[in-house]
Amino acid sequence: MVYSMTGFGASTKKTDRLMVAVEMKSVNHRFCEISIRLPRQWLVFEDKIKKAISPYVRRGKVEVFVTIAGEGLVKRSVHIDWDLLGQYWAGVQEAAKRFAVDGSVTAAELLRLDGAVEVVEEEGANEEVEPLLLAAVDEAAKALVAMRRREGEALAADLRARLHEVEAGVEAIEQRAPLVIEQYRERLARRLREWAPAPVDEARLLTEVAVFAEKADIHEELKRIRSHLAQMADALEMDEPIGRKLDFLVQELNREVNTIGAKANDSLIAAQVVEMKSVLEKMREQVQNVE
Repeated sequence: MVYSMTGFGASTKKTDRLMVAVEMKSVNHRFCEISIRLPRQWLVFEDKIKKAISPYVRRGKVEVFVTIAGEGLVKRSVHIDWDLLGQYWAGVQEAAKRFAVDGSVTAAELLRLDGAVEVVEEEGANEEVEPLLLAAVDEAAKALVAMRRREGEALAADLRARLHEVEAGVEAIEQRAPLVIEQYRERLARRLREWAPAPVDEARLLTEVAVFAEKADIHEELKRIRSHLAQMADALEMDEPIGRKLDFLVQELNREVNTIGAKANDSLIAAQVVEMKSVLEKMREQVQNVE
C-alpha cells in the first residue's frame, strides 16, 4: 500500500468542563519529523504526543496544533511583596518628616505602587486533560493517515501508468535498435561505393560495422531499465515506506535512458529517449510525495 506524505487530520474531544482540539498536517520530508505547538503549561505532554503519532507516520514532516480550554486549567493567585511595601511606607514617613507634610496614605494607594502586587498563574490540577488529549491525538492521526492513504492510492495509479509509458518506450527502442546497425551498414557501403568505384571490401565493411555495433550496443541498458521497472512495480505493492527506493530507481532509469540517447546514434531512438525522459521527470515529481 502506497502512502503519500501529504495529509491533514483533526479531532475535537469535550467533557462538561474541558475541550481539546488537535489538528495535524504533513508534508514532504526526507525523514520523520514531528513538531508540536501547544499551550506552554501543557508542554509536559509533548513527548507523549510524539509517541502517539509515531506508529502512524514513518516519513514526512508533521505539524501538530493543540488547543486546550476549559475550567480549572489555570489557577490565579495574588502575591503581595510585603517587604517592598514596607520600604514604600518607610519612604512615605521619611518624606513627611523631612518636608513637614501630611504623611497619610491609604492601603489601596500602597497596593497600586509598582511591583507591590503580582498576579501569579499556576497550572491547575486536571486529570481529564491527558486522556482527552491523547484520544484526540489518536483520532486526528488516524484521519491524517486515511488522507495520506487516499493520496497514496492516486500516486500509485499515476506511477503505474507512467511505468507502462516507459515500458512502451523500451519496446519501441528494442524494435528499432537492430535496424540501426543494418541502416549503418547500408549507408557505409553506399558511401564506399561513391568514393571508390572498385568493389567494396566486405571484410573491411564488416569490421567497421562491428565497431559501430559495439559502440551503439544498448542491450545492457535496456535490460537494466526493464529490471528497474519491475522493481518499481513490485515496490508499489509493498506495505512499507518506499519513497526513497522509488526515488533511487527513477534516478537509475534516467541514467540508463541518457546512456541510450548518447549511444544509439539514431534520430528515432533519440526522439523516444526525449519522450521517456519527460515521463521520468513526471515520475520523479510524484515520487517526492511518496512516504
